[in-house]
Amino acid sequence: MAEPEQRLLMLIDDEPAQSRLITALAAREGWRTIVVRDSETAIATLGTRQGMQLSAIILDQWVPGDQAAALIEELKSRRPALPILMLTTSTSPQLAVEAMRAGATDYLVKPIAPDRMMQALRNTTTREAPSDELTPLTEKMPAVLDFDAMVGTAPTFRDALAKAAKAARGHGAVLIEGESGTGKEMLIRAMHGASPRAKAPFRMISIAGVPANSLESVLFGHEKGAFPGAFDRQVGALQNCDGGTLVLDEIDRLSLELQDRLAEALAARQVRPIGAKHSFKVDVRVISASNLPLTDLVATGHFRQDLLDLISPTAITLPPLRGRAGDIPALTRHFLARIGEQPGLRELGITDGALHLLSAFDWPGNVRQLQAVLFRAAVFCDGNALTAEDFPQLSEIIGEMRENPQPMQESGGVQIYAADGHLRPLDEIEADVIRLAIGHYRGRMTEVARRLGIGRSTLYRKLSDLGIDNAA
Repeated sequence: MAEPEQRLLMLIDDEPAQSRLITALAAREGWRTIVVRDSETAIATLGTRQGMQLSAIILDQWVPGDQAAALIEELKSRRPALPILMLTTSTSPQLAVEAMRAGATDYLVKPIAPDRMMQALRNTTTREAPSDELTPLTEKMPAVLDFDAMVGTAPTFRDALAKAAKAARGHGAVLIEGESGTGKEMLIRAMHGASPRAKAPFRMISIAGVPANSLESVLFGHEKGAFPGAFDRQVGALQNCDGGTLVLDEIDRLSLELQDRLAEALAARQVRPIGAKHSFKVDVRVISASNLPLTDLVATGHFRQDLLDLISPTAITLPPLRGRAGDIPALTRHFLARIGEQPGLRELGITDGALHLLSAFDWPGNVRQLQAVLFRAAVFCDGNALTAEDFPQLSEIIGEMRENPQPMQESGGVQIYAADGHLRPLDEIEADVIRLAIGHYRGRMTEVARRLGIGRSTLYRKLSDLGIDNAA
């Protein structure tokens, strides 16, 4: 990886305000930025001494317009190894397909979210993987905002989903923990869509994406003249979301000082803007998300116990993908079906060899990374099904798969064999099948019993005998 002082970014953009924002964000990641305003200057710059020092390019699609793919191809032909990120105002995956086929590494939808921009820049200089096949895309497909889109039958995952569905119907605070990419944002949006506050104000704030010196004002607001530069009064997110829901993502990144201020506001259900002489009563539901277990941070003195108590009357932990590897085949087919619905793409099958390969990887980027890898593979696949050859970097990491792999014993996510190669006990398999059916039919027990070919009373007896929570 290049040292921070050696990382030089070329931004192709003709909007001064956006150029200043991107330059400032890039500087926070150790990048120096040169800005060019048109395609011709960008191509000419590649041949200069400064151009030879470039580590990445960001291209605003607005500059070349419909010729964006052609410009990307031209830039890649001159500098094949140079990562290119494209900015666009469109959420259509068609642009992503065209940009990737032309050679773009990633793309971002405007208005730019600071945390996503910085993550995209970090990805351009990550070299743990041979190149970009395993790098999660910053923007992929439009998110599906309901519980039906949360695919998986692993007991830990179903337990988390059942708790979230129950919590969605209430008004209390919720804490969702889990590694990056496990689906916390998707779960939060599904909860909001199913909540009684679904039509009330809703806002998500990434703690890591807001400058530390602005965060207090963003959360609590400020009065005019409260500090140098406060030329106007600003209403904070807590007050703006009165009657609705405020999501605090990466709350583990909140400073101890602001943790104290937030705990005081949540306990009193009152918000006092910076410089204000009085407080405002608020009714706001706070949903917090953390990549790290907050109890561990409390133990080390990096998170306040009183705040943790206030934000976690319901605590949900989403398991990492490596902890529910049996869900990978079902997730893969779900994502391929959704990818096939996108303009410029088609639904693809997948071979057992490819599924073996995907299941053998530990997926440090979790579900988000799996989706991105499948999206990239689908973009460049010429056949009717993805094979192991469509994932060359995975093959390089894991090693070559057997020439004739045995068909996977997935049975829709139910494992037939134990780790020692012997059949699992029948009651364990039966329990997994019942859990799968409950998840598939979303807890409609009459339908579950009908599909399993048993009566409701028999089903409930089995639930009791097998120790299965019927919400799981």
